[in-house]
Formats: sequence, structure tokens, C-alpha cells
Amino acid sequence: MSMSSGYGPAGDKQKMIEVIRGAVARGVTLFDTAEVYGPFTNEELLGEALAPFRGQVVIASKFGFKIIDGKEAGLDSRPAHIKEVAEASLQRLKVDAIDLFYQHRVDPEVPIEDVAGTVRDLIRAGKVRHFGLSEAGVQTIRRAHAVQPVTALQSEYSLWRREPETQVFPVLEELGIGFVPFSPLGRGFLTGKIDEHTTFDSTDFRNLVPRFTPEARRANKGLVDLLGAIAARKNATPAQLALAWILSQRPWIVPIPGTTKLARLEENVGAAAIALTAEDLREIGRGAAENPVHGARYPEAMERMTGR
Repeated sequence: MSMSSGYGPAGDKQKMIEVIRGAVARGVTLFDTAEVYGPFTNEELLGEALAPFRGQVVIASKFGFKIIDGKEAGLDSRPAHIKEVAEASLQRLKVDAIDLFYQHRVDPEVPIEDVAGTVRDLIRAGKVRHFGLSEAGVQTIRRAHAVQPVTALQSEYSLWRREPETQVFPVLEELGIGFVPFSPLGRGFLTGKIDEHTTFDSTDFRNLVPRFTPEARRANKGLVDLLGAIAARKNATPAQLALAWILSQRPWIVPIPGTTKLARLEENVGAAAIALTAEDLREIGRGAAENPVHGARYPEAMERMTGR
């Protein structure tokens, strides 16, 4: 996403292709996009970058937003629209089938059974391989899964957003659904590279996020300081420690950290080699409990779209 929108201006196309192909070279096999990233341009970028690697990688994309004049304009998971999005995404991604097709946000105007049934039809037609949900609540997950098995749930999860653990994780384990955390580095905050004095580009989404006000960043510094101290002992970076913590939580979790830089890609991939002991995990857990997160993770209007 960050290569095309959300965190400032889009990156240089050739440099972004270099990063994507560099990820493949380093063993990364799952790539996540959506029609609304850009909109459209991120799927096109990924389609071009991954064209030489068909059959070697998995591409996930998403439907569920209405896009008018190049801008996101609310939710739309009507069956006809889902099919239109699938056809357009196939063209942009340059693939015969979308490996994993997520509903980007639950649409309260469309029964989830209709959504799941539409994706089931796309799977039977060979245009989609697996069905996913994003930011869905437990009842929605169960209802969708009863119509078409849900392969993965994608929701925000990190050391500063742990709500899925209480209700969602038990349901995923029961039903055999994988979990794909987005923003596993807290939109960059858990890297230790952002403080109360950091300024963001005018088009950066974080300018609108209550958790990223200067006051909230100052209040949230304690957790990052803790990560930095433990990471130093492990010869790791705070970002690597935050990712290693996620990987240690469940065997069926696959985080998707985003980056636009090869150096950060190298850093992220290195997290998989970090072994955290039981004592490390207890120390991180205690530190997180002692440093509760300040500020909402989304503006109010966006938060209303989650957890349905």
C-alpha cells in the first residue's frame, strides 16, 4: 500500500519494482494489495513487478469499496460489484486467478452470506482461489465461513493493538483460519524511528490518526523504549523484535510489514531468525501492560467500519 498511497506520495515505479523483486529474492512469497490502494495503481505495480514469478508467489487483493473519480467513496460489496472488481483486478495483476480475495471491510448493507456466496462462485469459476475477510468480527466470520470456508482474516495486530487476541483468535483456531496482521509495526511507530517531533507529508494518513498526535507519540514512547532495550540485548532492532513477537504468538500468523526501501526489507526479513525465550516474551508482555497505548487507532468514521 505504502508504495502507492497512504503514507505520502507514491514511490518511483522502477525503485518500487526493485524492492518487490528484492523481496522475492529474499524468500518472500506473499504479497498483499487492494484495488483501493492508489486506487488501482498498486495492483498495476504488483502485476508488473511479479510477472516473472508466476507460480512462485501468492498475491492477495481486496474488494469492498466504491471508487468514484479516483477516490474511495464508501463501501460496496454488492455481488455484481464484487464480480466487476475481480475481473478488473485480474487484468491489473496480470494473473489468471487471484490467490486470496479479501472483503476489505464488512458492508452492513449486504448480507455476508451473499458476499461469501459470490466469492464461492468466483472460486468455482477459477477466478479466485481463496476467500478472506478483513477487520471482521466473530459472528461475521462464522456466518461467512458456513457458506464458503474463510482462508484468512486480515486485521490490525501488533504490540500496540492486541484486541484480536481475546475473541477473534479462539474462533480462528477453532475454524482453522489463518491470521494476517497488517500494520505489525504500528504504522512505523514501533520501529523507534518516529517521535513527537517527527513530521509527516501532508498526504500521509497518519496526520488524521489520534494515536499519532504529538501528545500521543510522547505518551507512547515507553513501549518503544522497552523494545529498544530488549532488542539491543538480542543484537536486533526494535522493528525486528516487534515482528518476532508477532511470529511467536501463533503458528498460523503471517504478518505483512510494508516498506518502500530495500534496507528496511532486509531488516524485516531478518526478524524471522530471532528466537525469543519465554522470559523475553514475559518481559515484553509486562512492558506492554505497563505502557497502555494512548490514542485511537483510527478517526471515528473509519473505526465504525471495523469489527462488524
